[in-house]
Amino acid sequence: MTVLGYLANGLVFSSIIVLGSIGLSLVYSIADFANFAHGDTMTIGAYTSLVTFGAVGGLGGAVLGLPYGFFVALLAGIAVAAVVAVGTEKLVYEPLDVDSIGLLITSIGIAFIYRAVIQIRFGSDFTRFDIQPLRPIEALLPYGVRVTLHDVAIVASAVALVVGLHVLLQYTDLGRKMRAMADNPDLARVSGIRTRRVKLWTWVIGAGLAGAGGVFLGLFNQLSPRMGFNLLLVIFAAVILGGIGSVYGAMAGGFLIGMINQLTPFFSAVVEAIPIWPGWLAAVVRSLVSIEYANAIAFVIMVLVLLIRPNGIAGEDAT
Repeated sequence: MTVLGYLANGLVFSSIIVLGSIGLSLVYSIADFANFAHGDTMTIGAYTSLVTFGAVGGLGGAVLGLPYGFFVALLAGIAVAAVVAVGTEKLVYEPLDVDSIGLLITSIGIAFIYRAVIQIRFGSDFTRFDIQPLRPIEALLPYGVRVTLHDVAIVASAVALVVGLHVLLQYTDLGRKMRAMADNPDLARVSGIRTRRVKLWTWVIGAGLAGAGGVFLGLFNQLSPRMGFNLLLVIFAAVILGGIGSVYGAMAGGFLIGMINQLTPFFSAVVEAIPIWPGWLAAVVRSLVSIEYANAIAFVIMVLVLLIRPNGIAGEDAT
């Protein structure tokens, strides 16, 4: 595969990471705690879509190689993920009189509960959407790019959701209230903003994006009860790299982390092609940049960036 092929795969994977990191960053900036159940919220969205797609089927047509029923299932996954997140906020997080660390620890327990329920219902085996795999797009094969129309659908849908969020944050009354709460929740409260209502909408939007990311992750790879949990640390890395609490930073961080993750095999091939390495050193370096350590490499680059810019790509400089 050429570098263009790795970049194309990185773009698809980054689209999924971006959706997850935006939702996590939104909840952190407004609800003021790191939600460790966020990855399992993605899993809820994916399995909801799996069940819904099994019920509605193809509905007689397709867009970008995906049956109409898949998009109905996608909406169901977004909706159920949002409902579960709001229900958890009202029943668990809101009644607790604890600080952000207490909420973080509670969210870890909630993540275990989500995962256990899914595993009880669906088992621990991997599964897939009942969608016919497609051949790579013929026009791109001469360039070493092996992507299908399904991959194009993932990127296009993610772009549409991100653009929709941008419009909401910048040009709607709810978006202005959300930005005000993220900047100064106390001032927003005394200014007459109904902060509880804004927080609930934050959960709806953040969990909905997470649900969409989980559906696309299942389409890109496969579904398992641990799929969201396995991606959680990568999403946290994207949020930290972009700047904690910055939605646009989370977008940038998610894009970079996703690209680095998928470019790791290319780095390994480059190392193998360098003739000046001593044999033992080439073997060591090649093992360190193998696909098994893709997430570790992403974290190393995150640390290097934070050493230069401690507040992240879009974080405000300390004063």
